[in-house]
Amino acid sequence: MQKTIVVNRFVVGENNKKSLQSIHSFMFLFNIQLLNFKNYEELNMQFSPQINCLVGENGSGKTNLLDAIHYLSLAKSAFPGQDQQSIRHQEPFFSIRGEFRNEDRQHQVLCALQQGAKKVLRCDQVPYERLSDHVGRFPVVMMAPHDTDLIREGSEERRRFFDAIICQTDRNYLQWLMEYNGLLKQRNALLRQWQKNHMPADQDLLETYNIPLLDRAEKIARARISFLDQFEPLFQAHYQALSGGREEVSLRYRTEVLKEDFKEKFEQATEKDVVLGRTTMGVHRDDFRFLIGGHPVKRFGSQGQQKSFVVALKLSHFDLIHQQKGFKPILLLDDIFDKLDDQRMQHLLKMVAGHKFGQIFITDARPERTKGLVKEIDEEVKIFEIEKGVIQNKE
Repeated sequence: MQKTIVVNRFVVGENNKKSLQSIHSFMFLFNIQLLNFKNYEELNMQFSPQINCLVGENGSGKTNLLDAIHYLSLAKSAFPGQDQQSIRHQEPFFSIRGEFRNEDRQHQVLCALQQGAKKVLRCDQVPYERLSDHVGRFPVVMMAPHDTDLIREGSEERRRFFDAIICQTDRNYLQWLMEYNGLLKQRNALLRQWQKNHMPADQDLLETYNIPLLDRAEKIARARISFLDQFEPLFQAHYQALSGGREEVSLRYRTEVLKEDFKEKFEQATEKDVVLGRTTMGVHRDDFRFLIGGHPVKRFGSQGQQKSFVVALKLSHFDLIHQQKGFKPILLLDDIFDKLDDQRMQHLLKMVAGHKFGQIFITDARPERTKGLVKEIDEEVKIFEIEKGVIQNKE
């Protein structure tokens, strides 16, 4: 009989050397408790620090559970929409509790929302004065079917993606971005007021917004350039591994903010801004360009090349957080088996088998497929069968 060793209440086979190392080398979610969250009336689960498979029919609540984990990490949903929509139908509130562990430390996180009230976020029973103070403490990386929107949709999707990564690793950037967005909102409200009342711009009043806005814009643009210098080599390595090194790809950041004449052009655009009722220049208009062979991958990349591009972006996201934080973030893989071809799926599974990742959550509508894919992987695996927001079986 194989001898086992108990570490942090998890039973780990002695022949799996990585298991003991894993528990002490990355942050993981030990358990989660849900009340009135989306389709979950009540749920209490304890996870493996390594691989957790959530299986069940579409609509059973698999993705909702991943979203609950996302809430614990970033204090917001992984999907567009208001927080109020995450409250279970006809209930007054939702509550998500989870315990994160990293080495010998444990942290209890609570995220809750009551109808008509502000969101509550606490760590170890201490409330945050600002939700942004929580960002980056317990990072996650999520891969989902809608990720191809990064390529298909407009620049806002790409800015949101990269801003989210930088905010998890650079607290100054998060502060600059929040201040910039706040100033932008106030400036736009002023412009709409002048537009509505057919009033000329008050340049002196506008300058009180312009000066700090331009200052934050320059800091954000320089931080994005610095970030891309670190991110692109990781992206290149992953894309070449996924594609077999057959294509030339690149990432480019496009901004007007750092040009010498930007301030002059920004001020000259005031009349146009008043007519439109919004600020037409700034880092909120910047874009990250995705190129293959020097051309936009959106137009010239095949479906397979676009998928490789997105997977490489997500894996690079994981690597960068690992480098910056010194521990591996949680990886959420939502319904990717049906979306990736064999080559890309094999690459991911090879990385899993090679202990590249820390804790992983995988959703799949086909239980037998999941069991077949993970049975050869030398990691601790838990499989949870979910039906209409209820755990029916655990292996």
